[in-house]
Amino acid sequence: MAEALRIVEYPAPILLRRMPPVADIDGALQMRIDQMFATLYPSNGLGLAAPQVGEALRLFIYDLSVRDKEAGGPRKPVVVINPEIVAMEGEEVAEEGCLSIPGYFESVKRALRVHLRGVDRHGREIQMEAEGLVARLFQHEVDHLNGVMMIDHFSSLKRNIFLRKLKKGQWEAAEPVPAV
Repeated sequence: MAEALRIVEYPAPILLRRMPPVADIDGALQMRIDQMFATLYPSNGLGLAAPQVGEALRLFIYDLSVRDKEAGGPRKPVVVINPEIVAMEGEEVAEEGCLSIPGYFESVKRALRVHLRGVDRHGREIQMEAEGLVARLFQHEVDHLNGVMMIDHFSSLKRNIFLRKLKKGQWEAAEPVPAV
């Protein structure tokens, strides 16, 4: 099994900048992907973007089977390299968390449906349409690759409250939903 990596926490500079595209899908990248999954699985997250583990790469991973880990079913790891959201539709507000802001959950407005394209870990083109939680996950992870954090979607009032709580380290580490 691959070695787990340290999850980078907000406000680390790497989380606040746009990631360059992946140029080569080689053995080093495959190892990093395996390490990202080794980091994701024990974290109670559904997805993880490369900058969240300190890598300046345009790549994210996810596995929705994490939600059902008590059921003991098979894992369903998905890798998306150089993702691009090409269409969005509708809107919904739902609670969201982030592994780079541990223990903090807040309502965020996102598109209800998205169409995403990119390539998989073998360099094959993929296109996916999603709605609800998966659409939210795609938007959240692509935001990470663009240097956008979930707090950037907050109103200025909500953002100021978050920043005050961050400064004081004052939010409860409740986990009502898995972090995306």
